[in-house]
Amino acid sequence: MFGTPIRTVFGEITDFLATNPTPEEIIAYRLPDDLQARAHYLLDKNGEGELTPEEYSEMMDFARMDNMMTLLKAKLKLKLKKSSE
Repeated sequence: MFGTPIRTVFGEITDFLATNPTPEEIIAYRLPDDLQARAHYLLDKNGEGELTPEEYSEMMDFARMDNMMTLLKAKLKLKLKKSSE
């Protein structure tokens, strides 16, 4: 009746953040290799103009999460720097 849950970039990152990681752990965080490979695959396929609408949506999910994590990491680095002064 129910299929295997689909693993998404949103699910992966929210699962990580739900572990209550330290600022240092967040700064060091990287997507697992298989999701990194999927993001690169989608970017390559997009460069060739061959994405399906579903793949384009998935690629945009990766982009949104990358932007969010980049901003979060930058803010945490600034916070750590200020606390060490």
